[in-house]
Amino acid sequence: MDGTTEFHQLCEAAIGREKLILEVGAGPSNPTSRFLATLGKVHGLDPDPLVLENDALASARVLEGDTFPYGDGVFDACASNFVAEHVQRPVIHLREVWRVLRPGGVHVFRTANRRHYVGLMASLTPYWVHRRVANRLRNLGPEARPPYPTVYALNTPGRVKRLAGQAGFQVEALRLVEKDPSYGMSSRALFLAFTAYERLVNATPLGAGFRANIFAVLRKPA
Repeated sequence: MDGTTEFHQLCEAAIGREKLILEVGAGPSNPTSRFLATLGKVHGLDPDPLVLENDALASARVLEGDTFPYGDGVFDACASNFVAEHVQRPVIHLREVWRVLRPGGVHVFRTANRRHYVGLMASLTPYWVHRRVANRLRNLGPEARPPYPTVYALNTPGRVKRLAGQAGFQVEALRLVEKDPSYGMSSRALFLAFTAYERLVNATPLGAGFRANIFAVLRKPA
């Protein structure tokens, strides 16, 4: 099973159906927005104006600053897919998610693990390097959008637990997942090397801390 399918299954299990959902960092039209729309009515929020073109959203707003443009306790659930690695002030971000959720509401997100080789290299190199090599390594065409800047301020299991607690959340589920080596698609040698890495970190629980992605479910107390 690919990582996106597994994340969607986690969203369905945690959110349920017929819910009012805020997708934080919804971006332009994409498979996750379309999947969330099968679970309920989805509203989207993103600093990128391309969110206004997302065809799965009941409404879309452009985020300006840290404060979400919604009232308190509006949504049953919030979801984010590869957004947390871009958030510069994670406690403020999580408190805003907490604020717009109803009591008992849930926040489900997937993000990069800073201890994975992709996260480590991204943390150690400037943004111009990311723009030059990230899409090439994934064998994406010239029409692909460049990566957004990353800061990795909420990108280890320990930081998720600590900062979620500071924002008032209970951590309901937290696991690390390693799937297909998407950054090894540009050459056979890279693909084989990264596949070996995937097999190694999935072979034992001792390798969990070095897997690519963090899947988290945070619950606002009822």
